[in-house]
Amino acid sequence: MTATRTPDVPRTLDPRQPPPIPRRAASRRAARKSGLFGWLMVAPAVFHIGLWTAIPVLATIALSFTDYDIFDAPAWIGFDNYVEIFQDPVFGQATWNTIVYTFWTVPASMAIAMVIAVALNQNLRLRTWFRTAFFLPQVTATVAIAMVWLWIFNPQQGLLNGILSVVGIPGQAWLADPEWALPSVILVGAWQGIGIKMLIYIAALQNVDPSLYEAAAVDGAGPIRKFFAITVPMLKPATFFVLIISIIGAFQVFDQIYVLTDGGPANSTTMMTYEVYRSAFQNFEMGMASAQSVLLFLMLLVMTVIGRRATKGDEG
Repeated sequence: MTATRTPDVPRTLDPRQPPPIPRRAASRRAARKSGLFGWLMVAPAVFHIGLWTAIPVLATIALSFTDYDIFDAPAWIGFDNYVEIFQDPVFGQATWNTIVYTFWTVPASMAIAMVIAVALNQNLRLRTWFRTAFFLPQVTATVAIAMVWLWIFNPQQGLLNGILSVVGIPGQAWLADPEWALPSVILVGAWQGIGIKMLIYIAALQNVDPSLYEAAAVDGAGPIRKFFAITVPMLKPATFFVLIISIIGAFQVFDQIYVLTDGGPANSTTMMTYEVYRSAFQNFEMGMASAQSVLLFLMLLVMTVIGRRATKGDEG
């Protein structure tokens, strides 16, 4: 005997209940609520960036086409400031000094920081103390550090010339000689930048799988082979980040130049940021300073792209 199937009877809706919302419409409504909540969360940061970054940047670009000295209203002069900059030998020297400073300080401090980070990532005694000692210059005021280095470079009573005299090497007027002033400033910049780079590399080393080193040891790899075959490739994302922030920091160097050399001797240590300072706050040429700032930004953009290409843009 075959059972007869009762036809499906549609469920009657309660007239007092609202009709059901389709799933797609409900999903869109939830996405809109989530997006609105996200915009509310980031609104303070967007307002802050717009007020203190975007508007000043646009104002700087606009002022770069004017003759403005604070006391009088800006007068439109077109590209005259840029033409004068490209014809100014001092700004050309400052640009070259900035490139040389960046070329030496960034790779040197990155290489030293990576080696120190690998060493301090081992189970060493006083490891925490050494990490703190290397990082301390990063959180110390640049002016205070520069004052210490002023004593180190002092030609009469400085520590450096005192050490050289012990081994029979004649001392130098490190910050007063145009040949030695820029290398001296480069030494200070490279030394001061080691701390933060070391800290970033140590943090990145925590994510390296120890089994990679164990497998390499089984294959007979020594410490140097492990460093170049495992450590360096695994630190590539961190290296890209360190490279970018190092380039930006090197192009913005100002404090130690101001204290150590004041841009001298004979403009041998004048940097682009120092020329912007002199144009704006010594000569009160705000239009010129704005144009120099725009060129500095463009150079930073170019150097960042070069740095990305150098690391093949591998961020993860």
